[in-house]
Amino acid sequence: MTGGTIPSPNLWNWPEVYERENRAQDVEGAIWDALREEAPWAGADVVDVGCGDGFHLPHFAREAASVVGVEPHPPLVRRARERGLPVVQGGAAALPLPDACADLVHARTAYFFGPGCEPGIEEAERVLRPGGALAIVDLDATRAPYGDWMRADIPHYDPVRAERFFVRRGFSLRRIAARWTFDDRETLEAVLRIEFSRETADRAIAAVPGLTVPVSYRLHVRRRGAAGRFSRA
Repeated sequence: MTGGTIPSPNLWNWPEVYERENRAQDVEGAIWDALREEAPWAGADVVDVGCGDGFHLPHFAREAASVVGVEPHPPLVRRARERGLPVVQGGAAALPLPDACADLVHARTAYFFGPGCEPGIEEAERVLRPGGALAIVDLDATRAPYGDWMRADIPHYDPVRAERFFVRRGFSLRRIAARWTFDDRETLEAVLRIEFSRETADRAIAAVPGLTVPVSYRLHVRRRGAAGRFSRA
């Protein structure tokens, strides 16, 4: 991975299907509960990096002092703005934001995939105030069944190496067991087909008998110290 923009073929090419995926993800709020415990945002200024069309911004906005999303893909920026959401165009490695403007930088399954994401971490450090937190949510590809399908499609990605990358840099690690629950099989199958190759999607669809898919995540959090140093949450 390099410091430039990381394409997101699922979201960029099928934003309507991806929105249905977002609605199905984490139906019990396990990710939000963990994030609230590790990096609470009540009264905070929040930056959501790689926010897509801003799906998560309203959730933060219910408690935060301010929220802004940053997204590199122009069509998604336009889509967010048409919905009245505060999204600016930019990438994680060059955030179009001033120094020390945020208390929480949040990124969910966007850009921060382990080795190579150092420019994004440095940018988060720049925009965070002392005591602010960088919270990264990624898919835990060490856990079945979703992790097995991920590794089948991206064999070059080493989830253990990525995990060690964050731990070595002072991030805390919290594993989260979540569930994706869909309203119907048509949506479930459409989502799996934008996430995986045809062969892997066929295997995943056959392995899921109902409308629920267990999906595991990892939450990595690091706080910015008074002298600009980061520490574990």
